[in-house]
Amino acid sequence: MAGSPLPGDEAGRIGFRQDLIWRLEAAAFAGFVGFMRLLGVEQASALGGWLLRTLGPKTGTQRTVMRNLRIAFPDMPEAEREALALAQWEQTGRAFAETAVMDILVKQGRIEVVGLERLRAIRDSGKPVVFVGGHFANIETLAATITGSGVPCQITYRAANNPYVDAQIIAARARYGVKLFAPKGGDGARELLGGMARGESVALMNDQKFSEGPEVTFFGQPVNAAPGPSRLALRFETVLQPMSVVRLPGVRFRLTVYEPIELTQTGDRQADIARGVQAITSFIEDRVRESPVDWFWVHKRWPDRVYAALESPLA
Repeated sequence: MAGSPLPGDEAGRIGFRQDLIWRLEAAAFAGFVGFMRLLGVEQASALGGWLLRTLGPKTGTQRTVMRNLRIAFPDMPEAEREALALAQWEQTGRAFAETAVMDILVKQGRIEVVGLERLRAIRDSGKPVVFVGGHFANIETLAATITGSGVPCQITYRAANNPYVDAQIIAARARYGVKLFAPKGGDGARELLGGMARGESVALMNDQKFSEGPEVTFFGQPVNAAPGPSRLALRFETVLQPMSVVRLPGVRFRLTVYEPIELTQTGDRQADIARGVQAITSFIEDRVRESPVDWFWVHKRWPDRVYAALESPLA
């Protein structure tokens, strides 16, 4: 493998064995990506969907999926929930496989954008916004569309544990225009603040569990969500710009740029942040209700007490 993302002294510290393991993993990852690109967009997507539709229900995560569906849709017949669980596994598999061919997917014009004029207005204004959304269909379509519209935007991401794989992912994302990254954590927060001060927007997913965040309501149950997007919007006196995407037949997508969410400054910063978090959470819930198969059901969204209540005799 040509090049190394690790400085010489750092490579020495991690040890030869670990470095070798990482390089072998990176070679396998590169082989997977190369194979998917040989297949092309539709075949790669279909293969990924088939794999997780076959294997996903056999994993322990299936229990999380079914419990999530029981919380969100308590009145849905069990057979319908099982069918929805199976369909969402296929969606997840397709999205994973499509990351290998995302630049091709974008170039082939497979993303239909509703509300593109809003992105252009943000671009032309030169002022930053806070893009918010959830894990629907294929979230890379959001990043590709934001950057493709000419909006300078910091995209938050969780770095892969393997630095060689991480370098491959960053290079792949650059092929469809995603070049400004802010890793999750302290360093990433500083980069987001610096970027917004320079007029760069930020994009954050806000639909996963964040235990330290304010408690809001999601499908009638308490959840904790990250306050970061609302805090940034209030600090820079800008709007939350919600976006979401649904999958269409033929490995195509419809991405919608919704009306912005304007936050009110009342002088009570914590209450203002909590209202912003609830507004985003309500937006996510509305999108899930519209197209439940598109959401990422495999993560534990609710606190443990909500899951425990499912097991009680009164549930």
